[in-house]
Amino acid sequence: MRNYAPSDAIAYLETKDLSQALNALTENKAFQELAKNKTDFSALEDVQVAVIVTDFETSEKQVTDDDSILNFKPHFVAVAETHAWQWQTLSLVENQINNFVRETYGADAKLETSDKNGGKWFVWTAKDGRKVFAFVQNSQIYFGNDANAIEKCLAVKRGEADSLTKNENFIRAYSANGEKNLAFGYISPLGIAQIAGIIGVSTAIKTTEESEGRSFIARVLPQILQNTTKEIVWTAQKSEQGIEDIFFVSLTAEVSSIFKETLTSTAETKTNTAEFLPSDIFSVTRYGLKNPLIAWRSLLLVTAKNTDAVSGNLLIQFSGSLLEPYGVSDAETFLGAVNSEIFTARFDAEGENSVAIVGIKDAEKIKKSIAEINFKSQPQKQENAEIWKSDDGEKAAAFVENILVLGDAESVFKSLRAKQTGQNFTKNLYFQNFAESRAVAVTFAKDADSAEKIVKILGTPKENANIVTNYLTETRSTEKGIERKITSPFGLFGTILEKIGQ
Repeated sequence: MRNYAPSDAIAYLETKDLSQALNALTENKAFQELAKNKTDFSALEDVQVAVIVTDFETSEKQVTDDDSILNFKPHFVAVAETHAWQWQTLSLVENQINNFVRETYGADAKLETSDKNGGKWFVWTAKDGRKVFAFVQNSQIYFGNDANAIEKCLAVKRGEADSLTKNENFIRAYSANGEKNLAFGYISPLGIAQIAGIIGVSTAIKTTEESEGRSFIARVLPQILQNTTKEIVWTAQKSEQGIEDIFFVSLTAEVSSIFKETLTSTAETKTNTAEFLPSDIFSVTRYGLKNPLIAWRSLLLVTAKNTDAVSGNLLIQFSGSLLEPYGVSDAETFLGAVNSEIFTARFDAEGENSVAIVGIKDAEKIKKSIAEINFKSQPQKQENAEIWKSDDGEKAAAFVENILVLGDAESVFKSLRAKQTGQNFTKNLYFQNFAESRAVAVTFAKDADSAEKIVKILGTPKENANIVTNYLTETRSTEKGIERKITSPFGLFGTILEKIGQ
């Protein structure tokens, strides 16, 4: 399938058997709990599919005089080799794909067909003007949201343009990973350059509402990503828990060497800290760092060195305030006074209620790093905990059992109750996998947004079903970069289905 992808493709994803890949998404406990039946994928057996992203389209929708919404739309082509007769391939488009388009874009979507370039074109136009295209030639289907992208792939097929097989880095990555897994994906340096800009804008919007802050992040973050990241490889495997997506981010030799020495995991983990987290916590991350302060400094060094001098100095100057959401005003002092394990937790999807939980190495230094709370005042006593609040009562710091719980006051008291009542995260079904991980960072989190949309594509959702699913993310530093493994019910495949549905 890679022979049909243009050499300048931003991203490339493939699966050797679409039916096998889609069925894998329905063979986990989460799908069985959410769906009353599943779609029959037998017609897709042995169908090979590659998804090729050729470009990103950016659009801005003005909401008010001061606010607007940025939308990023990938221009993609899904190339399918059906290994069937042309009449069978045409039937697949005229029935299954046509039904999918009408379910997604509306039953009133207008269909036009024409004969061109030795095959048959299909163009669906939704009532709101959105279009989706398909081209059928012999046993192959080209399906996408951009006719020009399909034309580029056809030019590669005819030998009029180079394919990804001319890319030595791609061939090396594919030879090492592409043959063994449920799916394979690759983002080239050219793709990194384009995606970095999108990541910069998206991060800026999520991080702050101030225009100067957004402008700074949107400018600096793409520089850092482009100067440190070489390529990204993705593989997907089926597991008992669902789908394991493994993303390997290849970094420059200098950066990977620094991270290998500084982002090292601690030799042992302690489970008692997790007893301060409620069992229904929305998300929790454990950083198991051998030396949190050195790890922090290495991240600052890499980010500052891979942007312009002025921006690098600004990053270092303001780095001490990056932990302010938890009430920490001096990150350097704080990280030098805590033990190896650091827990951060969110109590809601928006992250408005959150805490940091750390082991205490030097209590007095920790107190000096938290400017909002006056530790000279008398603490509030609760069981064996000493609790200080900020003057406005919004932030709180609780010292208990050589552990600090720090964050918004409501969340701090919820954490103390979780420990006292025993109704805490250690009773969660996913805690064992979380606790056994030896990754530098491991995250357990809930997803309340995408499951229902994915299940609607893979089957029929049950009425009044609980649509919240869980996933586990593990991050490790390797000799050549960063490895990130995400275990979830539907994986990246499910996310792609959701985006196509949109």
